[in-house]
Amino acid sequence: MIWKRISENAGAADPALIRAKAMELLVRREHSRLELWQKLVQRGFPPSQIDPVLDQLVADRLLHEGRYAELYACGRADKGYGPLRIARELRERGIAEECVVATLAALDELWLPKLRELHRKRFNALIPTDTAGRIQQTRIFRQHGFTLDQIKHLFETDSAPATD
Repeated sequence: MIWKRISENAGAADPALIRAKAMELLVRREHSRLELWQKLVQRGFPPSQIDPVLDQLVADRLLHEGRYAELYACGRADKGYGPLRIARELRERGIAEECVVATLAALDELWLPKLRELHRKRFNALIPTDTAGRIQQTRIFRQHGFTLDQIKHLFETDSAPATD
């Protein structure tokens, strides 16, 4: 696929053409404003003409960062990722900090069950009794974006009484 199909007209792109391409992208999936802007620039549209079109899409509620953040966060949580990683990824995609915080707060009760599910899949829900095992599991859970408090809670609530 050639990304710069309209590069010969890049100096004077019609706003209707920019809107049509943006709508074509939005029909496939939700995008953040930054993602959509980058894709339109890649296709050869002038950056100065993209912003007014995106502003109109926001006004028409066709481009909605809150909706995008919610869908993205739920999808990533379903794949076993935690709030820290999802927050970082949303910020990288241009989502405002207050929207990131609100989205993750709405999913607060979801994190411990998702961590337990990941623990079951990766470690057969076995809580390690030795320090090295705990460090290994903690490292993996941290890479997935879970907080230390969530991991500690998992280890404390799911472990059987230790027999030394």
